[in-house]
Amino acid sequence: MKTMIPRACRALFALSLAVLLVGPVSAVVAQDQADEIQLVPPAGGQDNNIEMWRAVRGGIQGTVSIPDKKAGVLVQSEGEDWRSTRNGPLSTYGAWLMLGTIAVLALFFAFRGRIRIEAGRSGKTIVRFAAFERFVHWLMAATFILLALSGLNMLYGRYVLKPLLGADAFAGLTMAGKLAHNYLGFLFIACLVVTFLMWIRHNMPTATDITWLARGGGMIGKGHPPAAKFNAGQKLVFAGVIVVGAVISYTGLSLIYPFEFDITVQAMQGAQLLHASASLVLIALIIAHIYIGTIGMEGAVEAMWTGSVDENWAREHHSLWVEDLAKQDAEAPEGSGTAPAE
Repeated sequence: MKTMIPRACRALFALSLAVLLVGPVSAVVAQDQADEIQLVPPAGGQDNNIEMWRAVRGGIQGTVSIPDKKAGVLVQSEGEDWRSTRNGPLSTYGAWLMLGTIAVLALFFAFRGRIRIEAGRSGKTIVRFAAFERFVHWLMAATFILLALSGLNMLYGRYVLKPLLGADAFAGLTMAGKLAHNYLGFLFIACLVVTFLMWIRHNMPTATDITWLARGGGMIGKGHPPAAKFNAGQKLVFAGVIVVGAVISYTGLSLIYPFEFDITVQAMQGAQLLHASASLVLIALIIAHIYIGTIGMEGAVEAMWTGSVDENWAREHHSLWVEDLAKQDAEAPEGSGTAPAE
């Protein structure tokens, strides 16, 4: 009698353990009754498994007991498509876009040379950008460069840097870059919003922009076409930065906070591809912007470096803006005008 009681206890314990183990497992692998598919391979050989694995790769949705219902999909085949697109066409065309932009600018510089101030420097300067405008511009520029470098490392680093640095050093650099990328993204978004509010009134399209574009910004014919504070080329750059930057910002937030907007895994993969594609386009645009603002045009970089530009440069490239300043100075009370500074 005494030996029978322990045996009964052991049997009861084994039965309870089996129920605890089998119950959750059966709940996880249970299929939705509305879309029931037989996944048990029928007898008759390996060829009969084709339909079963075709159904699995088709992304059938099972039922699970955990809150994350996406776990009910055993195989998400779109992930393979995302990977092949990211590492294939996206990386290839992105590299050609950036290298092509640099090549075109190099050829342009070789044939056109630097755009000089035709009348020479006057020795007088005009205030073009206030200190706050320059601060926001350089903060956004520095932030974007760090974001671009860390993003390019995640896309091309294993092909370029990993063989040079080694696996361990590359892994540490990439992790640091990924963390910086996430946090600097918020600063870039803030600068983007401030830049939009700060300069939108100067970047609205006008009739003079058509003339400026028709003459290629002064590349066709003699002299420079009239322009306000921002010419048509600068307005296009502004629009590109704001629009493409907004796309990058939205997709970036969706990647930092995945599934917060109740979107699918496939939508997340699309957001990542859109984020990378838009970033590559903006990088190419900024490369051209940096060229024309530095070695491409004499006197241009001074606008953002010191805040003031030479008066002759301003009259040649932004004549309407100089005329507007002169009108404001004439209408202003004595001693409070905007006359050029010596």
